[in-house]
Amino acid sequence: MRLLERPLARLVLGTLFVMVPLVLLQGLVHRLPLGALVGLLGYAAFVRWIERRRLSELSPRGAVQELVGGLVIGTLLFAATVGALGLFGVFRITGTEPLGVMLAPFTAAVSTGVVEELLFRGILFRIVESAIGSWLALVLSAIVFGLLHLLNAHASLQGAVAIMLEAGVLLAGAYLMTRRLWLPIGIHIGWNFTQGGVFGVAVSGTPATGVLRGVLSGPSWLSGGIFGAEASIVAVIIGLIAAGTFLTIAVRRRHIVPVP
Repeated sequence: MRLLERPLARLVLGTLFVMVPLVLLQGLVHRLPLGALVGLLGYAAFVRWIERRRLSELSPRGAVQELVGGLVIGTLLFAATVGALGLFGVFRITGTEPLGVMLAPFTAAVSTGVVEELLFRGILFRIVESAIGSWLALVLSAIVFGLLHLLNAHASLQGAVAIMLEAGVLLAGAYLMTRRLWLPIGIHIGWNFTQGGVFGVAVSGTPATGVLRGVLSGPSWLSGGIFGAEASIVAVIIGLIAAGTFLTIAVRRRHIVPVP
């Protein structure tokens, strides 16, 4: 059907395939860490039944290495952010919590990391890229990703712009470098879990309790304010440096799609 070949139609259908099962099973998904699995199954069904192609971006070959590598990268990037904020005197640790408090942030990080990467890199970026090329798709997907964070608790324009630059560009760059979703999924999970489950700072404006009691203070442009450390200029700089590295490798590998 010609309608299904149009990018907008595929964007809508892909989003529905991922989100409708999550909404219908909301109670079950909320009680059990099934959000990631439900999202993956919905995405796989969309690719097979609507796009009628091989699910290369989620191929199991090399998945473990890329996922683990992403987890390590995401963890290190946020740890570097917190370390820098500590040196600037806007982050401090005031105590600790039992290890059990890490379970809820971990479950949330896994579900959020998987579902958002399916939606924003697997569907939005990939489909838009086929229509307008890699660079314009990167810009558009990053803007949409950042603006949607304005719906979060304690949202701010500063936080939305920071998310556009450090996460929207970084995660699209990770996808472009590998042409697969495992690396950006790992980075997303590692980043979110480290900030919430380890350092106990807000995740995109949502308060979190981690094994460490982290406190941010000082000017919001530096500390990130109530939105969390990822709204800090430090996080933006660190994220863009990593993104630049991914994109440079993507260019060398000739993974960039030109404007049709």
